[in-house]
Amino acid sequence: MGRQRAVGTLDGARGEHTHGERPVPGPRPAVRRSSVRGQILDALRTALVAGELVPGEVYSAPVLGERFGVSATPVREAMQQLALEGAVEVVPNRGFRVVERGTRELAELAEVRALLEVPVMLRLARTVPAERWAELRPLAEETVRAAASGCAATYAESDRVFHGALLALAGNGQLVRIADDLHRRAQWPPAGPPVRHRRAALLADAAEHGALLDALIAGDLDVVHTLVSEHFNALN
Repeated sequence: MGRQRAVGTLDGARGEHTHGERPVPGPRPAVRRSSVRGQILDALRTALVAGELVPGEVYSAPVLGERFGVSATPVREAMQQLALEGAVEVVPNRGFRVVERGTRELAELAEVRALLEVPVMLRLARTVPAERWAELRPLAEETVRAAASGCAATYAESDRVFHGALLALAGNGQLVRIADDLHRRAQWPPAGPPVRHRRAALLADAAEHGALLDALIAGDLDVVHTLVSEHFNALN
């Protein structure tokens, strides 16, 4: 059974099939005209995490544009960025296929994140004063509120912001960018039936943020090491 969602007539010079393509589920969000491409990119990332864009399926820019109320051009540009990030792949004359990932890739991402962040966090735990860690408490509390919503996409974004703020204290912009990219990749759903994270699992993951700040404030390196090492596997 084919996976192509777009069949029928071609869309102009781009050659993307649109006739008969089923609409993407979910509400049509309002999109401001300023920085349309950036907003579409954020919306597509949210749809990926939420499972609205299904691994293995092909989506055309014109149909996605209809969902967001914009032309195909900003959607196509955003999809090209997602292709660079490894979330989708270009399918000539058809659109973009959401990359199918297995549990092994998720495990590899968790391992790489731990290899990157554990030593950094241990170094920061030795050098950053307690009051700086305390300043991040509102971000940790925001992840709990996001988890309480039960929305995986909302939680993923708050989790990304929290981890980014932690690593930013290292003063290494390259580190933050690489870690941010790994975080996004780790949130994309694997192949197979959609993963439905239970609210309790999201709340348990979010609670670890507060526990990590407590350990950092206390300078407890053993607890910091354990929490950071195990945190990345919590929702996989």
